[in-house]
Amino acid sequence: MKSFLFLFLFSISLSAQTTRGIAERNEVKGVVKDSLSGQPIPYVNIWVENENIATTSEEDGTFSINVASDKNLIFSALGYEKKTIKASQATAVFLSSKAFDLDEVIISNSIGTKQMVIGQTENTVAQAFDNGPRIDVKYFPYNSAYQKTKYIKKIMLNTDSRIEDATVKIRFYRVDANGFPGEEMLKKDLIVSVKYGTRHNKIDLSDYNLVMPKAGLFVGFEKLMIEKNKKEKTVTDQNTKTIQIQKIYYPFILYNYVEREALFTFSGGKWQKQAMESNGIKGKVKGYEPAINLVLTN
Repeated sequence: MKSFLFLFLFSISLSAQTTRGIAERNEVKGVVKDSLSGQPIPYVNIWVENENIATTSEEDGTFSINVASDKNLIFSALGYEKKTIKASQATAVFLSSKAFDLDEVIISNSIGTKQMVIGQTENTVAQAFDNGPRIDVKYFPYNSAYQKTKYIKKIMLNTDSRIEDATVKIRFYRVDANGFPGEEMLKKDLIVSVKYGTRHNKIDLSDYNLVMPKAGLFVGFEKLMIEKNKKEKTVTDQNTKTIQIQKIYYPFILYNYVEREALFTFSGGKWQKQAMESNGIKGKVKGYEPAINLVLTN
């Protein structure tokens, strides 16, 4: 990778707890299961409604989250209907399978004789941040030049991890009628394992037979806040001189500082749009987007 990687590593507690407010929260423990089979559902995204507090269910479906009992929890998993439930009632949560329409039959397959890398930015300097409990996405607009290389062959992303075999979930979204990330293009979770250190990862997507949509797409990642990905760090609060334990979840995904018409983040159980507009005139907004590229092929 030609870019220089300036890794500004700072951590936050992903349970989003501060000294003020801890007394108002209680640890809620529960398990998420399939409503028909009763089997546990791993890697379920669990959000506190309208707050930047989230967690992920473990491989056995169990979870714990510190939240006020009167708050709502939003449970979201690929292939299941989203469910909102009071935290006080979330000891056992059952999700119903989502009914999918049959996909259009694709009679052509990738032959892989041509390929094109898309998503490069002018600013190749990448920074690693602990993005916390949210989903950040990068928008890939469609270009007529992609007609001859319409299949998405690989995704390339840069990670920094201080543990071995950290896992992250990759997400692909179609663009909805309002320009937001909409329907997910995959029918099952894409869980990627990354190694220790700063890595340039290439993930093969050939088996998914993904075609670049004419409206473009959003590609992002979801940090899995599970025990396997967690590393604890002891820090001293300089104001109170008390010792605190910070929970850091890996891997970190690297970001580019860019100028865009809009940036999108999933937080508090819904998509947030960052845009610039003054007196009805739209401008560009500056911020960070995941340093993700795609490889297209024919």
